[in-house]
Amino acid sequence: MTHDEYADRCRELFAVGGFAEARKTAEAGLEELGPDPVLYRWLGLAHAAEDEDYHDTEAERAYRSGLARWPDDLGLLVSYLELCLRADGWTYPGRVARVSGLKERIASLAPEGSPEAAQVEAALDWAGRGYWDDVRERADAVRAERAAQTSQSVGVAEALQRGGQEPAHPEDLKAAEVAAALELLAGPWQAPLRLLIRHRVAAYVIAFVLVFATNKTLVMTGTVSFSVWGWIWFAPLFLADWRLKQARQLARERVIAAMQTRHAESASG
Repeated sequence: MTHDEYADRCRELFAVGGFAEARKTAEAGLEELGPDPVLYRWLGLAHAAEDEDYHDTEAERAYRSGLARWPDDLGLLVSYLELCLRADGWTYPGRVARVSGLKERIASLAPEGSPEAAQVEAALDWAGRGYWDDVRERADAVRAERAAQTSQSVGVAEALQRGGQEPAHPEDLKAAEVAAALELLAGPWQAPLRLLIRHRVAAYVIAFVLVFATNKTLVMTGTVSFSVWGWIWFAPLFLADWRLKQARQLARERVIAAMQTRHAESASG
């Protein structure tokens, strides 16, 4: 195998959230073939993606190891800059102090309009965000999660209507998510959740009406002076969404396993 082949495997695993597996692949390539700037970068990215102090430290170690040999590698420089921009100035003042030097170095190497320059600008915009930018970012993340659930529920509803999931490639993440959801929702006890997912939009509308009616009735009859009991109608919907989230995690694990199996077969062949 070559460095490029190892890098392609890292890219595939990283794209589906297989960060630990991408790290193992990068480390295997470095051990087998020796130092390579692209593999050091993937090793750092796969650590940084975990967003934890330990992994950030390991990501910095990977970037610095690569830059010690290839000080002008733009991929390493930009990735290291992104890590330093994300660092807490109180906890890691050394990383924050490196930002200006990395910016200058990248500016001298990356011409204006290049992909690296655009990536730097995006990273600087992110680092310079304010309170309301953080609020919007969190709101965008929530909307993205809801969109993923909606898309998955549509796929599950269509599969339930067909009577099952059609055969698909084992590395097709969307198909794997639907297949995993069908497994988790199988059996007579899961029938109510299957019904909610098949009619998800209508279920949310009905739940909202029931919430309003229940709270209003409890207050008007003098049972309580202020009611939030009506929100219990959303519990089955939250349970259905939790099942879909479980299915996405299970599907990701299966796709990663399928990729690793293909990689192993390719290596043995």
